[in-house]
Amino acid sequence: MNAHNVLSGPLRGTKRGVNAAVERTELRRAGGVEYTLTRKRVKNLNLRLAPDGSVRASAPLRASGAAVDAFVAAHAGWVQKALARQQAAEAARAALPTPTAAECLPLFEAVSERVFPRFEKVLGGKKPVLKVRDMRTRWGSCHPAKRQITLAARLALQPPQAIEYVVVHEYCHFVHPDHQAGFWALVESLLPDYKARRALLRNGR
Repeated sequence: MNAHNVLSGPLRGTKRGVNAAVERTELRRAGGVEYTLTRKRVKNLNLRLAPDGSVRASAPLRASGAAVDAFVAAHAGWVQKALARQQAAEAARAALPTPTAAECLPLFEAVSERVFPRFEKVLGGKKPVLKVRDMRTRWGSCHPAKRQITLAARLALQPPQAIEYVVVHEYCHFVHPDHQAGFWALVESLLPDYKARRALLRNGR
């Protein structure tokens, strides 16, 4: 997460003597900003703009909603500037021409080389064939029977963390062809932060 998209500060107005041992999440609006508030075991209020453009705040368990609303309202200008920066970066990335397969393949192969050792036994020691296509509705696909992974050319324009997530995702289909619980458990065992990596891709759809 870009440091410019995260804001942290002390919070006044916490509730005392309230049993707030359970983390709670709610949707709120303040200063023209709609945001998701999560109360958890933290000392300060943290306000951030997520990769998907949503605004999220985390606050101490006993923080009052009014106090968080006041903080968010006071920093509504910061939120708008951070959102504008994010949208500008996305527009610039979208304006880039789609790389050719020849340009993408070395990048994807380098990532595949790092991931393959985790699946070497499953694949019988043979690396999968990597192909690149100009796909617009998906980032990648896996064909276990052909021992083949196909990746979208535009994936090369995404952040390195996101590219690695897609490659790992497709490799995991050699073990689990569907998207059931076992599949996601395997993805998480390899990339504990896979949800944050996946979120980076949503802006490029």
